[in-house]
Amino acid sequence: MKIGKNSVVTAVYTLKDAQDNLIEEGQEPMVYLHGGYDNVFPKIEEALEGKEKGFSTIIQLNPEDAFGDYDAALVKVEPRERFPSPLEVGMQFEGMPEEAEDAEDDDNAHIFTITDIADDKVVLDGNHPLAGIALRFSLTVEDVRAASDEEVAHGHVHGAHGHQHDEDDEDDEGMGDEYRSHPLH
Repeated sequence: MKIGKNSVVTAVYTLKDAQDNLIEEGQEPMVYLHGGYDNVFPKIEEALEGKEKGFSTIIQLNPEDAFGDYDAALVKVEPRERFPSPLEVGMQFEGMPEEAEDAEDDDNAHIFTITDIADDKVVLDGNHPLAGIALRFSLTVEDVRAASDEEVAHGHVHGAHGHQHDEDDEDDEGMGDEYRSHPLH
């Protein structure tokens, strides 16, 4: 089967930066619903379109094709007393960028990571850890199958390595998926 719209692709991958430094070697295969569902970067979908099981490639993604350019405006320094104790570098909090703090639109919410703690100040960074970095994905397609009607309707893969729905999900009138399945970009 060829990879196309509404197919489920299973691929093993290795992620490196442009200098060939290993960032991540996927412990589990990447499994996604192909066809513009924002489950994987568009350049990866483009490179895999029409390919079959066994296909291998290296895909170069510039920052704008992956996690975006580094945005210094997403770095904030906040008073230490605004945070709970204990507080450690690497902890994450959801917040709004400065320019969106007055807006009522929750779509601008970011995850901020603590990058430094001084006596009375905390430095938060709302950039993705890989923002501003050119990436190389080495991919090998392990499997391709037709997506189920339910997967297409939900816009993501179900089952092994995919999204699992609890029986209670149906009672939530579809509200739960937006909090469990997040696009990469």
